[in-house]
Amino acid sequence: MHATRAPDRGALTPDQLALVEVTLDFTEEHLAPHAVAWDREKHFPVDVLRKAAGLGLGGVYVREESGGTGLSRADGVLVFEALATGCPSIAGYLSIHNMVAWMIDRYGDAAQRARWLPGLCAADSLGSYCLTEPGAGSDAAALRTRAERDGDHYVLTGVKQFISGAGASQVYVVMARTGEAGPGGISAFVVERDDAGLSFGPNEPKMGWNAQPTRQVVLDGVRIPADRRLGAEGDGFRIAMNGLNGGRLGIAACSLGGARSALHRSVAYLGDREAFGAPLLDAQALRFTLADMATELAAARALVRQAADALDRGDHGAPQLCAMAKRFATDTGYSVADRALQLHGGYGYLSEYGIEKIVRDLRVHQILEGTNEIMRLIVARELSGAAR
Repeated sequence: MHATRAPDRGALTPDQLALVEVTLDFTEEHLAPHAVAWDREKHFPVDVLRKAAGLGLGGVYVREESGGTGLSRADGVLVFEALATGCPSIAGYLSIHNMVAWMIDRYGDAAQRARWLPGLCAADSLGSYCLTEPGAGSDAAALRTRAERDGDHYVLTGVKQFISGAGASQVYVVMARTGEAGPGGISAFVVERDDAGLSFGPNEPKMGWNAQPTRQVVLDGVRIPADRRLGAEGDGFRIAMNGLNGGRLGIAACSLGGARSALHRSVAYLGDREAFGAPLLDAQALRFTLADMATELAAARALVRQAADALDRGDHGAPQLCAMAKRFATDTGYSVADRALQLHGGYGYLSEYGIEKIVRDLRVHQILEGTNEIMRLIVARELSGAAR
């Protein structure tokens, strides 16, 4: 069995083992062989996303009656870790797409679910999540995009920043202000790519995640029917944050997968390369480095799975655990990948080996879905509240 296959098989159910095997088979056939070229060419492989959807990966958390796969969060983190062993950028986008699909399934009415979920689950339509703005990143409750009620319609005006999939996606879940300042004045809407007044900035040149587009989403008086609102007016911030709880686990799992690939590439490289008359893998200092990398990944994986289980059970402490898992797994994943590059020496710095791509891709995981500083703030706020 390939070294990157399930590292803790005994902890998984037979169904989960089968899920991991199928996902890894897909990853090794359709993602890993092309990841470096996609990064270099800044190619977004929509056809491959649709192949993934054929396995049920377009609606991982969407209920079966809505056309999805109906998996748990505990299952989902296995899926995204496996996908990220082949390409963290594509795995990361699929995590975001699935967050959008889940939000529509969870908060949409029957008509909204019927309208958008079949296309999202098949990846015939791609989804983007629009919360961040040029002047409202970490302070998401300060967003300025407005949705003005006009009879049976809303008119949306504003700019969203750093939107994954923008331009290629057909479905945009947009948070906009319908009321007073602060989180209570925010509502959620579904905007479609062909809506008049919607446009996109240029594809941002980025350090990593080059296999998916990142653009501004510009809403210039986008007029949409009132039935495009998800939930009630004022529910948008709660909807956005609940979506992010799962999204943080997805990105955490993607960090595990990318780092796991980097670790196993390092083991193979050190076993093949000789220095001073012996394989590098025989050098105790390097073996200790590998041991630390493996141990830290195992600890991060345990925390991610604990948080996923808490979210599945509806535990009141799940948001704090999701923040802990996101912070720890993304910091650990980047650290492991960075050490893997060092272990490869000069070859790690060459693009053809794929290690430097993993380092670049994993770096942004410490920023998106809430920066790791904000994750610390969430955890500290819960601790402070418990102490009072």
